[in-house]
Amino acid sequence: MSEEKLMSKKKPAFPVNERLDVYLGQYSRKIEIPIFYEDLLRFSGSVVVYDEDDNDTLWVRVFYSEMEREEIDRSLKKVYSILHSDGSNGITPYLNVDAVDYCTFGNSKPFRIKVRNILNDNFIYFYVKKTDASRVYGLELEHMLSPYNLNFLVYKDTLIEEHIAGIPGDVFIKDFLPKCTEREKSQLAKEFVKFNERCMIRLLGDMRSYNYVIVPVHDFDHVVYRIRAIDFDQQCFEGKLKVYRPQFFKENFLMVELVRGKLQRNSVDQYKVEERSIVAKRILSSGNRIKKLREICKNDMISNPENVSTLKNQIYELTLDVNFKKCERMGEVLDLALDFVKRNYQDVSMKEIIERKF
Repeated sequence: MSEEKLMSKKKPAFPVNERLDVYLGQYSRKIEIPIFYEDLLRFSGSVVVYDEDDNDTLWVRVFYSEMEREEIDRSLKKVYSILHSDGSNGITPYLNVDAVDYCTFGNSKPFRIKVRNILNDNFIYFYVKKTDASRVYGLELEHMLSPYNLNFLVYKDTLIEEHIAGIPGDVFIKDFLPKCTEREKSQLAKEFVKFNERCMIRLLGDMRSYNYVIVPVHDFDHVVYRIRAIDFDQQCFEGKLKVYRPQFFKENFLMVELVRGKLQRNSVDQYKVEERSIVAKRILSSGNRIKKLREICKNDMISNPENVSTLKNQIYELTLDVNFKKCERMGEVLDLALDFVKRNYQDVSMKEIIERKF
């Protein structure tokens, strides 16, 4: 299936509704910040950013007039303090904004901010984006249902995201995968199966290789690899179930081949059950927080009727749960999918789900 047919050409940004705004305030995600996305668009010039091999990174480094630069630097340091510290001005004299980069590729067109501690030269990145309800739901679900916590802030039409460190998936597949040992390749195959399952369960789409990172973790005498999503723009929007399964993107072909070459069918099924069980446990342990988010999402408009109709019917064909056919919004489909996983975990009847590949 071609990529054009697999995904919509462009996903619109959806506004944060009043209930979601209240939720974000309740869980310390909504905090007043001194600069907005639109302020960063006032740059007066830019240059292309190249990687170490002189390839265009699709980022440009932007520059501001002297009068604006001072105010923008001060505001970005304050944002750093709010995101990573107590929000006070005590650390700002020791910070320097080394770079403001702008990405012209993709839907979100983010700004990437590099902030350096002048006392020790340690630096960190964060991102400034336009607020999109899909992305907010995606970030919150990743925080609660994946092994990783996420730090982000929302204020009006501006979203601040912390940087997720790791090797971009496309770079890893090209430059690092061929050098991995056979044991490491087997572990990567296992992790990809789990990642694929996790994305499908919570309807996180478009996990092409450049939308996730691979994180090497040194553990005693070997390296363990983890896969983390870094782009949450396609949370609960597309109508085709394949979009929510990373295995169907051509950019992940070598990872899929790795699974085929390293894992037997029984092992793949085992890892799927493991991941579903872990996600179900996280749903249960997240308590009222995820219940509130799911209830808000159920009544939100984050996709179009055509996509909802397609997805609910495709999931029904796999689960045979007639409740999916009654859904009118994408949030309802997500809510039922999470409830389906939780119920089947509690009933200890995973075998039929695995056989239907959902």
